[in-house]
Amino acid sequence: MTEAATDPVPFAAQLGLPGLQDLHTHFLPPRVMAKVRAQFDSAGPLIGRPWPLRYRDEDDVLVETLRSFGVRRFTALPYAHKPDMAEFLNGWAADFAERVPEAAVCGTFFPEPGVTAYVTSRTETVEVWKVHVQVGAFTVTDPALDDAWGVIAEAGTPVVLHAGSGPVATEHTGPDPVAALLARHPRLRLVVAHAGAPEYADFLRLAEDHERVALDTTMAFTPFFEEMGGAYPPELLPRLRDLGLAGRVHLGSDFPNIPYAYGEQLAGLAALDLGDDWLRAVCWHNTAALLD
Repeated sequence: MTEAATDPVPFAAQLGLPGLQDLHTHFLPPRVMAKVRAQFDSAGPLIGRPWPLRYRDEDDVLVETLRSFGVRRFTALPYAHKPDMAEFLNGWAADFAERVPEAAVCGTFFPEPGVTAYVTSRTETVEVWKVHVQVGAFTVTDPALDDAWGVIAEAGTPVVLHAGSGPVATEHTGPDPVAALLARHPRLRLVVAHAGAPEYADFLRLAEDHERVALDTTMAFTPFFEEMGGAYPPELLPRLRDLGLAGRVHLGSDFPNIPYAYGEQLAGLAALDLGDDWLRAVCWHNTAALLD
């Protein structure tokens, strides 16, 4: 597999895969998505730089775009940034998954009264949780979340967690709170978004030390992202290869909120030269096992 193989359909075909499974895509209620896009358009305080969105359309068109790329499973990944928002998003995401067969049922939660109750009520249906501490402005060790984390750990449902300090660090980001969370709930099935950028080494170590912790590739290894947080340290690549072959690195893209073609993510992965077995694991098998 070569770096030039950026067209998603032949990329997957050359690997002998039936398509791609993308664990990190976003679909949101129209008003919420409009506000998210406005933040990117204005290079808001948590964006940090110009971010011209490549894909901007209604959900039906965006779903068809992913299908045209050969993406067979993907996510909605709503995330709450204030109280009394999570359950609205959870209801919308459940309806979205009902309409779109390829979409995993996603949910989110926030440190607020009643969080344990609504997380518990959705454990039978939610396939992937999403937490974004940078946008939500809370720490994963907030005491209000402790019982909810316990419910999720017991259920074994994966949580895609944006806790790295990219693109803009806040008081809530970084590996230390996540390490403290895992000390309290070691069986949590966390998928650290963006490979933990820019704290790549620290989050890789957490994944190595906790058998249920994984990384996703979202935006990592692309020129745009490396301009912000620096390139992935080459000395970590053998360990990243081992982690991926062990089932704990997942393809993520951040579609549709990306400023480049979808295939650039795939080109970045191929350019790592970690082998076709690693690419097959990351782009299909690991996420298939996680969701199924």
